[in-house]
Amino acid sequence: MKKYTREFTAVLAVALVLAVLAVVSLFVGSYPLSIGEIGAILTGQLKDGMAVRVFWQLRLPRMCMGLISGLSLGVAGGVYQTIFRNPLASPDLTGVASGASLGAACVIVLGAGASGEIMAGAFLMGMLALGLVLFLVRAARLERTGSYILAGVVVSALAEAGLMSLKVMADPERELAALEVWTMGSLAAITACKVVLPAITVAVCLGLLLLFRREVLMLSLGEESARSMGLDPVLWRALLLGVTTLMVAAVVSVTGVISFVGLIAPHIAFLLLGRRGGPYLPMCGLVGGAVLLCADLLARSISQGGAELPLSIFTVLFAAPVLVALLCRKGDRYGGDA
Repeated sequence: MKKYTREFTAVLAVALVLAVLAVVSLFVGSYPLSIGEIGAILTGQLKDGMAVRVFWQLRLPRMCMGLISGLSLGVAGGVYQTIFRNPLASPDLTGVASGASLGAACVIVLGAGASGEIMAGAFLMGMLALGLVLFLVRAARLERTGSYILAGVVVSALAEAGLMSLKVMADPERELAALEVWTMGSLAAITACKVVLPAITVAVCLGLLLLFRREVLMLSLGEESARSMGLDPVLWRALLLGVTTLMVAAVVSVTGVISFVGLIAPHIAFLLLGRRGGPYLPMCGLVGGAVLLCADLLARSISQGGAELPLSIFTVLFAAPVLVALLCRKGDRYGGDA
């Protein structure tokens, strides 16, 4: 009974923190909105003016995209860490985020700026990066937990080389600055029209991952154990990693690469819950949303020359103490050698 009380309390507390951050994010920005203005907008008393346009076209879409991005990256990190049985597995360190970023950047430089085209490019390159990681691990015959991270570093390095090449070819006046911001993540350019497609994609992917969270846990027991329970590990690993990669690509195609959210959210969720069953994946999403909204609030509040700082500056700072704690922790609960 105590276990379920702890889980309910933890989920409720994080959900309340996330709700508070979401509400606060509606007020903070270069054009501040008051409680009275937002109340008048929501009740229909204020139907025109700058405040209305800022709220509906910029502030609300930005908050929604922050929630969507944080939920997606947090759950993706939880899925990767569970399936790979590695506490360092995440969209960043497995090469998926870098690959998706390269794909999106390729589409931008080629001049195709539609949201669907950017997402398709991000997904294809993200899947290619993930497939290359799995191939390298299999080819080396070193299917230990740390091997996936080493292969992810290799793939990320290749993707970074591709991004550098694109920066050389990009138009310095238009495309280069966009690519620089892209590699560090930002919600500054989010508008209402940019949220719809990622929101639909993420909703479907999150629904599938939460529906199949039992299969995610079964894969964490190893291939032999999964087969003994009637699960085809190859098929289910491909399905779950494909869905997760599509979800990450949907976010990266709009926000760029936001570092380490998918790495630290699962560790904080595990610390709060004490296990990876039950509400673990939803908790990863809630923590990821809270981390990203907090970083976005800081990015809005601390500007440099009128321009917002990239989100990854703050998410990396948040990740540092978590990584130090992980480094100091004795043993690996996944039983690996990461």
